[in-house]
Amino acid sequence: MSWRTKLKQGVVIPAHPLALTADRKLDERRQRALTRYYMAAGAGGAAVAVHTTQFEIRDPKVGLLEPVLSLGVEELRKHDAIKVAGVVGKTPQAVKEAELASRLGYDAGLLSLGAMRDATVEEMLAHARTVSQIIPVFGFYLQPAVGGRILPYEFWRGFAEIENVVAIKMAPFNRYQTQDVVRAVVDSGRVGDIALYTGNDDNIVIDLLTEFRFGGKSMRIVGGLLGHWAVWTRRAVALLNRIHATIAEGAALDPSWLTLAAQVTDTNAAFFDPPNSFHGCIAGLHEVLRRQGLFTGRWCLNPAEDMSPGQSEEIDRVYRAYPDLNDDAFVAENLDRWLA
Repeated sequence: MSWRTKLKQGVVIPAHPLALTADRKLDERRQRALTRYYMAAGAGGAAVAVHTTQFEIRDPKVGLLEPVLSLGVEELRKHDAIKVAGVVGKTPQAVKEAELASRLGYDAGLLSLGAMRDATVEEMLAHARTVSQIIPVFGFYLQPAVGGRILPYEFWRGFAEIENVVAIKMAPFNRYQTQDVVRAVVDSGRVGDIALYTGNDDNIVIDLLTEFRFGGKSMRIVGGLLGHWAVWTRRAVALLNRIHATIAEGAALDPSWLTLAAQVTDTNAAFFDPPNSFHGCIAGLHEVLRRQGLFTGRWCLNPAEDMSPGQSEEIDRVYRAYPDLNDDAFVAENLDRWLA
């Protein structure tokens, strides 16, 4: 099956974290082990050099962009997985990153527009068209709280018309803005060409269960490209498979789905630290991976980036409250093999 077909069907795509040693250097062994975990868990691909991988990898003093992308593609290629590379910055930087990702063998570039804060809609569309000539584009609506900007319906309507746009990750954490994207794709007539993926970590289950209808035309969000799915990934795969099966059956939804949706959102709150404006979102994921043995610590490239006070206790709480949502036993059974 081609990666494009797989993408349209809908898969789990974890936003790949960065494994570091205590001196904040790349831990290649554990970086590879993490990718192997995702593949063994049933993920359909992974997104590397994205927000969860830490934007600081692009700092020339750090110099980890190409090494991390190279490690990722090497492991993902072994499993015929969808390979997504983060592409950021204004047009000159984005072009260089897209060229690097394409040269290394990535299938698509997740295009962040955070650096285009003052650009007009037409300037952003021109930027996206330029990148799309280098690599298939995975659009990205990143919430302003973590570096994104508001992107109006008009932008998404024009964006959907770019031929080499293959998917859009919606992560504004806002229902109005999420619907702007879906409606724009429907109105563009490209429902069968562009795959929609949730990045709304606060609303994962509801996004995946909803059939959006506009003027008699409908569309669904088929998968997720999520930082939340960078942990407890085996359960995420089972969840998405169950949702796909439920939709295929066509039966009325059981109310228990709403309860599960709230539980997943509660869990995400512990990981992502919304009470503190998401300050601990990356370190929170690292902490879960540390507890599972995949990481040896929760270090980030920025020494000031760590969990917020009380966040560890919140992770303790959701572990107790929702034991069926973690995949610790699966990790424990396979960790030595992934680390080999």
